[in-house]
Amino acid sequence: MKGAQILLESLKREEVKVIFGYPGGSVLPIFDALYDFNIRFILTRHEQGAAHAADGYARATGKVGVCLATSGPGATNLVTGIANAYMDSIPMVAITGQVGTHLIGNDAFQEADVTGITRPITKHNFLVKDVRDLARTIAEAFYIASSGRPGPVLIDIPVDVQRAEADFIWPESVSIRSYQPTYFGHPGQIKKAAKLIAQANKPIIYAGGGVITAGASLVLKELVEKIQAPVTTTFMGLGGFSGNHQLSLGMLGMHGTAYANHAIMEADLIIAVGARFDDRVTGRLDHFAPYAKVIHIDIDPSSISKNIRVDIPIVGDAKNIIEELIREIKKVPDTSLWLKTVDAWKKKHPLVYKNTGKLLKPQYILEELWALTKGDAIMCTEVGQSQMWACQWYKHLSPRTWISSGGLGTMGFGFPAAMGAKTGVPGKEVFNIAGDGSIQMNIQELATCVANKINIKVLIFNNGFLGMVRQWQELFYKKRYSYTPITSPDFVKLARSYGAVGIRVTKNEEVRKALQKAIKTDNTVFVEFIIEPEENVWPMVPAGQAINKMIDGLA
Repeated sequence: MKGAQILLESLKREEVKVIFGYPGGSVLPIFDALYDFNIRFILTRHEQGAAHAADGYARATGKVGVCLATSGPGATNLVTGIANAYMDSIPMVAITGQVGTHLIGNDAFQEADVTGITRPITKHNFLVKDVRDLARTIAEAFYIASSGRPGPVLIDIPVDVQRAEADFIWPESVSIRSYQPTYFGHPGQIKKAAKLIAQANKPIIYAGGGVITAGASLVLKELVEKIQAPVTTTFMGLGGFSGNHQLSLGMLGMHGTAYANHAIMEADLIIAVGARFDDRVTGRLDHFAPYAKVIHIDIDPSSISKNIRVDIPIVGDAKNIIEELIREIKKVPDTSLWLKTVDAWKKKHPLVYKNTGKLLKPQYILEELWALTKGDAIMCTEVGQSQMWACQWYKHLSPRTWISSGGLGTMGFGFPAAMGAKTGVPGKEVFNIAGDGSIQMNIQELATCVANKINIKVLIFNNGFLGMVRQWQELFYKKRYSYTPITSPDFVKLARSYGAVGIRVTKNEEVRKALQKAIKTDNTVFVEFIIEPEENVWPMVPAGQAINKMIDGLA
């Protein structure tokens, strides 16, 4: 086979159903071979859109997402999407074309050192210089991307390698001596954790995205109900534990619920599962959870004790370790007084907003969306205020239904990610919650949606600002709105010009009807909501403060 055929046959062996990407000179042999292969290819309108779509596909399905781009600018346009997947531990394989091997290093036309550029933002990357290595490289890339703590892997393939011929030899198994993830926790550490849990008076479970990656949601619920500990989730962990459960505290951190922040600060034991104690959660590190001992369960040993001192580290797969921990717990703590305290915080510090009916409130829109969907939808978001409102006001009940850029905070992520999610799970309704600024970052993917009948519903909260930056300018820069007012196109006309459907909403009484129409419409729909221009996200922890030092407000 030619190298291009080996690549595609290898992807079939990895059960790849769809590739997102864009053609170019250095991948022409691959695209020529694609003509004869039964693999769905979705032509995005920008390579960044392809990377985010592959990311969204992976988050929604749990499978490895795949994107493909040409050399030079095609490859560098993938970089933001690769970095986004890396920060959020998403399994993705990015395939790039490269100039011929004899031209590498000569500043050839459309040459870029993409393996060098992406080394800090990939779990691993490969430059394939011999066609005989190609099949094995593909197998290793998928193994690395999907095992242990998942992440993106890049494969750079020079155009002459794509044209070269070799026998197709597929490795039936992959073993890399220097890469051996740990999946089962140390029994001694699990025994220590069980004893510490039995001694606790104020335990709290802090669940992150690792719960979803490991498929540990059901066993987490079993642990929670056995020890009767309240649960707070990270941004990435939303949906890993049902937001409707009586022991749920919702999200914690900078824009988390006040009661989650108070609870973790007063806890005497934190059971952290698949979470990395990032700065948006901890706030001021030297003030974080001063009374708590910490049990930290994570498959990535480098995440343990990286930011917070840990008393009992347990390295391994979250599902396996929680199952063992449940079996090991012989005595459960008495948390009755602790739960009464937590319930009092819930009553004292609820999420609230003021709805006069004069100007549209984003919280009201999300409440109406929840009433219509009851959580049975995939929620994608852009980045900023719209994203935080979606965290707070839409209850996330199950894993892989919350898709948003966490670590990198990538504007323009949500729309193509929703496109990927809908491609992976076509039977689910998929929404993208967007601001008027962020949606314009990758708005060209409207063409991709319409051309491929990927029918997603985009709810645009139009406040005429880059909202989150404006909020910081209001609070910390004396309302000096430096370059945050933003002019937007007519989103309704824009949607229609692409062949999609556009709806504009300005009044409360129009909200539910517009959402119902969007859901019933067999097309991609832009619903533009003209919202209160200076609505803020509350509560908020100022940067550098302890997370129980929140600014409250009622806009």
